[in-house]
Amino acid sequence: MKPAQALLAATAVNAKILGLDKRIGRMLPGLAADPVAVSGDPTSDISAVSRVRFVMKAGVIYREP
Repeated sequence: MKPAQALLAATAVNAKILGLDKRIGRMLPGLAADPVAVSGDPTSDISAVSRVRFVMKAGVIYREP
């Protein structure tokens, strides 16, 4: 599986399979999301997801020390 496919499988595809795609799984207005920023491009290097630098959960910003 290519990195971009793995990211979709972990987010939008799983939300659809679970019947939650009207609430989660994508970054769209009205959907719940906890965005993260990583070092690198996870669509070409999946290991970038292990280098989280920023998380926003319920409107609160968390940063790695």
